Amino acid sequence: MMDCEMPVRSRGSTTLMSDKRQIAIVLYPGFTSLDALGPYEVLKFLPGVETRFVAHEPGPIATDRGPLIIGATHSFDETPAPFLVLVPGSEANTTTAMADGRLLVWLKEVHETSTWTISVCSGALILAAAGLLEGKQATTHWWALSSLKRFGAIAMPNNRIVRSGKIWTAAGVSAGLDLALALLGEIAGQEAAEVAQLMIEYDPQPPFNSGHPSKASERVREKAAAELARLARNPQDLISIPKVLWHRAIHRSRDG
Repeated sequence: MMDCEMPVRSRGSTTLMSDKRQIAIVLYPGFTSLDALGPYEVLKFLPGVETRFVAHEPGPIATDRGPLIIGATHSFDETPAPFLVLVPGSEANTTTAMADGRLLVWLKEVHETSTWTISVCSGALILAAAGLLEGKQATTHWWALSSLKRFGAIAMPNNRIVRSGKIWTAAGVSAGLDLALALLGEIAGQEAAEVAQLMIEYDPQPPFNSGHPSKASERVREKAAAELARLARNPQDLISIPKVLWHRAIHRSRDG
């Protein structure tokens, strides 16, 4: 098949769509870089794909560590039909993203036609806010599991990856690599995933064994929870939380 591009009409604007399958990695201010870039380093091995970092508009997006800036290559409107959508989490801005009406509408629309919709860490809460996890098994960072339940999802606290049809969710940050490798194997076959694993030399041998609450000491759990609570403070939540609750109430009333 010849490489070609053809103009398509999308929500009132003309954009160019490649004949390649698109991977859309969502960016928003304050996202956690490894949630997005870890899976990117694996999923880039999929054949015949075009990876897009998508946001409201193309341009620089600050991560949850201010000095690190990642560029959004395309807008949501320019990416109406990706075959794979990935939503990363955040330390302090997850709730702000959950209250972003334009993002939620886009997620609902692209999920209708996507082959895979996936999240890493608290990105699952953003999927939940879009109404995509109602009644579905899912996981997220251990510190955010109780919030996941509030959106009608069935939280799976002991699973690093949870597969619910075409929606796959990963636990905290580093689990994104495991999810991406598993998904690469699902799409391209085990051998392709093993080749990618070796190419990036993904052979984790952590020097400590505190990577899950069930393994960490009580003192470590308490310190980690306190630090996460500190990092999660965001004055914008005074506005975002009512918005999230309002969106949730509207969603439930329409479905009821």
